[in-house]
Amino acid sequence: MNYKIIRSGRKTLAVQVTRDGVIVRAPYRMSEGEINRFVSEHQNWIQKHQEKLALELSDRPAVERLTDQDIQALADEALKVIPERVRYYATLVGVTYGRITIRNQKSRWGSCSSKGNLNFNCLLMLTPPEVIDSVVVHELCHRKEMNHSAAFYREVYRVYPEYDKWNRWLKKNGPALMRRMTG
Repeated sequence: MNYKIIRSGRKTLAVQVTRDGVIVRAPYRMSEGEINRFVSEHQNWIQKHQEKLALELSDRPAVERLTDQDIQALADEALKVIPERVRYYATLVGVTYGRITIRNQKSRWGSCSSKGNLNFNCLLMLTPPEVIDSVVVHELCHRKEMNHSAAFYREVYRVYPEYDKWNRWLKKNGPALMRRMTG
């Protein structure tokens, strides 16, 4: 079985099945033999997930890929809309923030750096306004809690009580939107 090994400072082994293949995440010091044994022991699990992924990919409807011009138009629109939403919700959350950057990311809707810089995906412009607000609130709450703890979610729900509803919308519809970036 072919797989890619990604080594890091982690303490345990993990296997991931993606449309690009099988990825094994391993500690720096783990031997090739231990990694091969782990993959061999998990071969049934890997095969099951490869089959499941193949079925999902074959069932997915084709999506129209965005052109560079489309992406630029979405980014321009996001630069007008998102900073305004960030200003509004930052007051409600009670936090400050740094730079706001709009990106055309293929896997994330937003992020918050430890310095308070915020990144947002231009594809948010293809979602309902409530989804944009839910992502903005999520990232701003990371200014108080840089994790996904109970305290973090208490703050999210305090500011945006309908967070779960719009987060579910994004989980359901987001993958199709992301595919418009990657094809």
